Amino acid sequence: MNMINISPDKSMATPHYIQIAKNIRAFINNSDIDAGEALPSERELCQKTGVSRVTIRKALDVLVADRVVERKHGAGTFVLPRIEHLGSSLKGFTGNAHIKGHNPQAIWIVKAYGTPTTEEAAILQISVKDKVVRLGRVRQFENQPVAIEHAVIAARLLPDIEDIKESLYQALEIKGNRPVKGTQKVRASLASPTEAALLSVEEFSEVLRIERRSFLQDDTPVELTRSAYRGDRYDILMNLETNQLS
Repeated sequence: MNMINISPDKSMATPHYIQIAKNIRAFINNSDIDAGEALPSERELCQKTGVSRVTIRKALDVLVADRVVERKHGAGTFVLPRIEHLGSSLKGFTGNAHIKGHNPQAIWIVKAYGTPTTEEAAILQISVKDKVVRLGRVRQFENQPVAIEHAVIAARLLPDIEDIKESLYQALEIKGNRPVKGTQKVRASLASPTEAALLSVEEFSEVLRIERRSFLQDDTPVELTRSAYRGDRYDILMNLETNQLS
């Protein structure tokens, strides 16, 4: 692995190990590096950056804590796989996580009844006086935050709010309202200060904003979910097919 431009800017007040960790992370994200590939040894990183081995170890500690790399005793430091989401699949966060062998967790921000905004009512095709359920969560893999989700669903489609646990789609299935189709819009953006704090990233770090609208078979709207995913931990994977010629 030929790492370049990972040396710290010694004119900056930011600690060198923080700069190096950030630079290595950027190199991994922006290069064609396979999961499982080894980083250069600590000695090589010292030579490339001109800093001490203690500083390099602290930089790697940051990346290990953020699940960007892992250390294997006696073998070295290796790049961990990024989290992939199949953009053409109508699965919830929990379902996608289990398929990939991850153990998902959630920190609840809000779980409450309310009324929809004018925009939400129009999207969900309900009255502004109808009751909705608002679900806000920080989603985690292996105790590391990777996404913030805010969902709005017509309350009549869900069981009692206390019965909503880890999976929204499992809760919808209880009343026979699991969605079967939907649309998803993805755009690149930057994390707000609040989002950065919740995701444990720097302000204005790259995020993927995803808006999902799902429906029952008869086109009844089920959910409006808006999420912000960490750009350094998440990839959207799309399956592409050529159209059949008649």
